[in-house]
Amino acid sequence: MTALLSILSLLVGLGLGALIYWRLGRRQSQLNPESERQKLLDAARSEAVEVRRTAALEAKEQAMQLTAAAEREIGDRSSELQKQTEALRKREEEIGQKQRSLATKESDYQRRETSLSSREQSAQTAAERAEAALADSQKRLEAVAKMSTEEARAQLATMVIEEARQQAAGEIKKIEEEATAEAEARSKAVLGTAVQRYASEYVAEKTVSVVPLPSDDMKGRIIGREGRNIRALEAATGIDLIIDDTPEAVVISCFNPVRREIAKLALTRLMADGRIHPTRIEEVVAKCTDEVEAQCKEIGEQAVFDLGLHRVHPELVSAIGRLKFRSSYAQNLLQHSIEVGMLAGLMAGELGLNVKLARRAGLLHDIGRGVDHQIEGPHAIVGAQLAKKFNEAPQIVAAIAEHHGDEKPSSVISHLVDAANRLSSQRPGARQELLASYVSRLGDLEKLCQSFPGVQRAYAIQAGREIRVLVENSQISDDQSSLLAKDIAKKIENEATYPGQVRVCVIRETRSTDYAR
Repeated sequence: MTALLSILSLLVGLGLGALIYWRLGRRQSQLNPESERQKLLDAARSEAVEVRRTAALEAKEQAMQLTAAAEREIGDRSSELQKQTEALRKREEEIGQKQRSLATKESDYQRRETSLSSREQSAQTAAERAEAALADSQKRLEAVAKMSTEEARAQLATMVIEEARQQAAGEIKKIEEEATAEAEARSKAVLGTAVQRYASEYVAEKTVSVVPLPSDDMKGRIIGREGRNIRALEAATGIDLIIDDTPEAVVISCFNPVRREIAKLALTRLMADGRIHPTRIEEVVAKCTDEVEAQCKEIGEQAVFDLGLHRVHPELVSAIGRLKFRSSYAQNLLQHSIEVGMLAGLMAGELGLNVKLARRAGLLHDIGRGVDHQIEGPHAIVGAQLAKKFNEAPQIVAAIAEHHGDEKPSSVISHLVDAANRLSSQRPGARQELLASYVSRLGDLEKLCQSFPGVQRAYAIQAGREIRVLVENSQISDDQSSLLAKDIAKKIENEATYPGQVRVCVIRETRSTDYAR
């Protein structure tokens, strides 16, 4: 590239010299004579010779520089090529070594493969011999034991299962003992404190009410002409009025205690007034209905005030008051609800929970019994729906629905309400049962326990709240007795009918007997 520039510079110089020479000659020819033109020609020639010499020197110098640069580049490329050649030679040597190593390994692998093939054949032959020997020994064992493989397998499985059950029973017993040792003292303290702080009276209500009469002549006036008065009273109140040979008394019968109370109050006022006829009966019944409703509201407000609650919907307050006229196993439901509220609050206080929330849930837990004559369904579900309708807290609604075990408890408050309900209903004297149903229930519990293998005798004690089961010590071990207690409790839950809870106690004892002669 540099030589080309030098040649171009030379050509440009020659052109410029020729151009100068031509212009000078032309100018001389126009102005001066022939001598001046000759001088100019000589000057131009000498200048052209000088330019030519200078250009030749420059071209030679450029050529020398190009030659030196080319020699240096050739030297650099030669050294680089030599390095690459050396690297290729080393790479070829490494590849050769690897090829020789691979060839050695391949031959080693081939020898190993041949050895493994022979070993595999030997192992297969040995396995066939072992299978044949196992089949032969199995046949001999079956012949000696007089039992097939399936029977032996079933017997072995039974033994393993039984051993596992015994081990599991031991672990369960150990865990239960540890948990009981820690929780029993705490639970007794909580329940004992709750019982110590509150004890309530109870009122036994019946399904009939007796109204005393001033004289037997009043019976005829109550019946009226052709029975119109008694029909009007029964139609207005929804009760059955029983007039028999009982002197100076009539009996009001009704499953709804509120209607029974209204009828009792209305009949008492009619007898005091002396005017007994259908129109007057309807007026007095309407007035007594309003008074009983007001009385229910007042009773409910007093119960709410006694428990220190607030902002209870008026409909719920009236339903609480109607519980005064309801009973369960001769236990007044209003007193029962107040008890449950107090006990739940006391236990919540011992556990550091919201006391007012627990009291509210306990007071409202049987609220469904106050309206279950108007709404069909279990009183726990009816009460939960009623509480939800009047915007009670979700925990209270859940505790009402879950206090009889219809649903799984979802909070600690539900457990406390359930415990308080059992504590109030199962204390001595709180509830009563008919003797026939009581005896039948105890007999059923004892028969159910005696249906289990290994049970010698079973006794129902404490009004059917505890079952003591005596077992044969030769058939039932200590660990198995724990599983037996759980099985009996589960069967009682599924098949028996009982109030509250039943404690199952399995007793296993060893007796040694000898005689002194």
